Amino acid sequence: MKNNSTKLSWEMAKKSLLPLFTLLLFFASYVFYKIKISPVISSSLRQDLKKYIGTIFILCVIFVIQRIVGAVACWYEKNIAAKTPTPLDDDIVPLVRRSLKIIFWVMGLLVILPFYGVNISALITALGVGSLAIALAAQDTIANIIAGFLIMIDRPFRIGDKIKLPSGEIVNVLDIGIRRSKFLFEDKAIIIVPNLDLSKSKIVNYTYGEQR
Repeated sequence: MKNNSTKLSWEMAKKSLLPLFTLLLFFASYVFYKIKISPVISSSLRQDLKKYIGTIFILCVIFVIQRIVGAVACWYEKNIAAKTPTPLDDDIVPLVRRSLKIIFWVMGLLVILPFYGVNISALITALGVGSLAIALAAQDTIANIIAGFLIMIDRPFRIGDKIKLPSGEIVNVLDIGIRRSKFLFEDKAIIIVPNLDLSKSKIVNYTYGEQR
């Protein structure tokens, strides 16, 4: 456990070194600006520089947070996900990392835009309506992803188990995917079933019975 914690700390240090150095350089430049430049420039120019300095600061902070999250995700992939029997987390971790990256930059953009006189209220409303439309259009996909998580947590079957599907086929579990799971039928055919259908139906697990 201590070794894993050391690896995580080292990964975070490596990923965060460049953005942290950039942030420290920014602070040093800001201190120099406040002491040497700000007192001798006009108020209008000072207001313009304030916007640009705020923009650079927010970008640096997002860059640091993004690199730290990337380091944690990379450590999890190498030390946790690679050792689990199911590939579900191998697919989920990169998806979560990319989603968080997009969320961080969108939030940063929403904070930066008011510096330049942009009213973000209408933009937030449009994003909310767009997100609702996307959620309604992809509700089956979202339901299957949630069902995949529930299957991974409840473990009604595992990779390699012999089970009976709701449709009656007796199969071996090949893969538990994000949206669909794959099963090997007796005639070497692959049966692909949406996770939502599996989560709300009765599954007969012969392997569990043999182990008991």
